[in-house]
Amino acid sequence: MLRFVIRRLLYAVLVLWLVSTLVFVFLHVSPVPVERVIGGPRATTDTLAQIRRNLGLDQPAIVQYGQWLGRLVRGDLGDSYVNGTSVTSLIADRLPTTLWLVFGAGVLWFIGGVATGVFSATRARGLGDRVATVFVLVGLSTPPFVMALVLLFLFSTELGLAGIHWFEAGPPLQEHFLQRMVLPWIALAFLMIATYTRLTRGSMLDVLGEDYIRTARAKGLSERRVVYRHGLRAALTPVVTQFGIDLGALIGSTIVTEKVFGLQGVGQLVYQSIALGDTPVIIGVTLVVTVFVVAANLLVDIGYSFLDPRVRLA
Repeated sequence: MLRFVIRRLLYAVLVLWLVSTLVFVFLHVSPVPVERVIGGPRATTDTLAQIRRNLGLDQPAIVQYGQWLGRLVRGDLGDSYVNGTSVTSLIADRLPTTLWLVFGAGVLWFIGGVATGVFSATRARGLGDRVATVFVLVGLSTPPFVMALVLLFLFSTELGLAGIHWFEAGPPLQEHFLQRMVLPWIALAFLMIATYTRLTRGSMLDVLGEDYIRTARAKGLSERRVVYRHGLRAALTPVVTQFGIDLGALIGSTIVTEKVFGLQGVGQLVYQSIALGDTPVIIGVTLVVTVFVVAANLLVDIGYSFLDPRVRLA
């Protein structure tokens, strides 16, 4: 088990190094010079040259790359072009809100999707399965921003609940924070619940048709034990795979949901940085999202070893 974890950690370090190198390359082949972004369109040639010297852009590429990696190892993502604030501190201020958003939505869609998928698979071609199929079709056809606007309309306009802190923005763990997060969680998780329902249903139907499931039933085990102890454990492997990918990638794709509900998270920070051309912040968020994607996939790999012990030998 230890060798398995160490091998996966080495793969994770390799992926992080490759992504950081690609980000460095993209930064230096950008069609818009960095000094022009900082200095503005009216900056003189001398001013642009001074900005390049201050940023160390007049040094050889290999020297810049070494300095870049050195700063990354120390957790230094540089400074914002707009206000000179440390990118690390900007992300650190916004990241907790996004993590709460993704965590709550992730729990909601995983539990809801798996439960609905198992319900649908154990009632294949029955009334329950058809109801679940309709729910999946509606969920897959409803983008998160549409669900967010619908929830805002229902709770604010129709139900008149706008005055009870559903829509106020604020930092995590303060008063009414969890109450404010309920609607964003639902909006972000609705599409994913439908996706995971379909994925779990298909995986469960495949597993329930295996010989060892028929053998377990022939031994007189209860249907509940067969489904949840023997069937669900094997069926969760592809579901956990997708969950690791989605959970990590969702850190950087919450822009619309945060914008609609006024949450000051990483998505809002990226939106503002793109509008202002603040490259260091965009790159910093990219690297942070990569870390979460790699970490999520690492946890998925370790989870495999418990769901299916044969993975440890792979």
